[in-house]
Amino acid sequence: MSSINYSEKIPNNVDLAGDRTLQRALEQWQPNFLAWWGDMGPEGSQGFDVYLRTATSVDPKGWAQFGYVKMPDYRWGIFLNPAEEGRRIHFGDHLGEPAWQSVPGEHRANLRRIIVTQGDTEPASVEQQRHLGLTAPSMYDLRNLFQVNVEEGRHLWAMVYLLHRHFGRDGREEAEALLERRSGDADNPRILGAFNERTPDWLSFFMFTYFTDRDGKFQLCALAESGFDPLARTTRFMLTEEAHHMFVGESGVSRVIQRTCEVMNELGTDDPARLRAAGVIDLPTIQRYLNFHFSVTIDLFGADQSSNAAIFYSTGIKGRFEEGKRADDHVLKSDSYRVLEVVDGALVEKEVPMLNALNEVLRDDFIKDSIGGVSRWNKVIEKAGQPFRLQVPHKAFNRRIGGLSGVRVSPAGEVVSEAQWRENESRWLANEDDRAFVASLMGRVVEPGRFANWIAPPMIGINRQPVDFEYIRFN
Repeated sequence: MSSINYSEKIPNNVDLAGDRTLQRALEQWQPNFLAWWGDMGPEGSQGFDVYLRTATSVDPKGWAQFGYVKMPDYRWGIFLNPAEEGRRIHFGDHLGEPAWQSVPGEHRANLRRIIVTQGDTEPASVEQQRHLGLTAPSMYDLRNLFQVNVEEGRHLWAMVYLLHRHFGRDGREEAEALLERRSGDADNPRILGAFNERTPDWLSFFMFTYFTDRDGKFQLCALAESGFDPLARTTRFMLTEEAHHMFVGESGVSRVIQRTCEVMNELGTDDPARLRAAGVIDLPTIQRYLNFHFSVTIDLFGADQSSNAAIFYSTGIKGRFEEGKRADDHVLKSDSYRVLEVVDGALVEKEVPMLNALNEVLRDDFIKDSIGGVSRWNKVIEKAGQPFRLQVPHKAFNRRIGGLSGVRVSPAGEVVSEAQWRENESRWLANEDDRAFVASLMGRVVEPGRFANWIAPPMIGINRQPVDFEYIRFN
């Protein structure tokens, strides 16, 4: 079950040939996917060879091989982790019962909703990143963008397989709709707000892959606990690929910071105007980008109090991050959790039932994880001898979902008036001038070993190749 059959039209390790009806349905969906990829996939990526990794098995010790592939010929497929014999549901009201191999009728609507929402994020991010290849700061970075793109496409396949395999006509219709919505479209947008935001430059891309793909990690980890075994097995394998996306984000921002600090030391200044004139991105601008992407991403976890989250957990559909490591009863009916609300113009904590606060639990896990990477960015600044430090803003900052939606809170966590917000917004969030300046730096650099002036080279290349390796063959 761990090996993947690449001789079939749709590579898979789920014995697709053993279910001819399902195979025909997916083979009918495949041309629509390829048409979508042609229309909305990476612009200008059709004719050359890219050094990409491709899954060869689901064994984490040796699951991928690297080689040159033309982007439209990438072998997208369906890969599930091996089934765990005797697996049981380990949380919620069905604790201790055998995991479901088919969809329980009473949970059908909620499972479909979760799978569709997850599936919708995958093509959305490809659409958001469609034009970035035209302004890549290096061949190395262009290759990483294309790797992220093809794996988001494969993650779409993962969700489409579940829809086709387990949800009949409804599932097939939902799979078609995943190719019809468009990121940012006024009439038919993607489901979640963050996936309708523009990703116009590479600093945005690095922030997106650090923060928003990290949201993907935590959502997939929660779904990997699911009592619906095919969903759990699918998302476990997706997590193997998601790790590279977060690496692209963390290392990308780190390299931007490193280059900025080099120029700060060369010029002996931290003046944003002088640094911009020298063609690098000043640290306060990086902070404003961070504030924006962090705040937009934490909204993806949903309302701080949610009856749906309680239902998903109690019914065994969606667990918590690292559910098995938590020392409680895994039912949570008598547990509570603290969430924020505004009382008399100040943020205060209040106790609410844990089951209703599970979105907040997952959000807090994400925030702790995010802070770790920001700390590593600060070590780059510290090593350069600069006093500036990047900070994760308060989780109530710039929120648009839940009880904190519309409440004006500074990055430091102080409730402010609407007038104070308007006065400081351009100091706290990336503004038009910031975006225009960053856009002005974007220019395509694709000669092996060369990098745009605003970003440092990586320490090591992909798959232990040299940094100046020919990751893309344009001829």
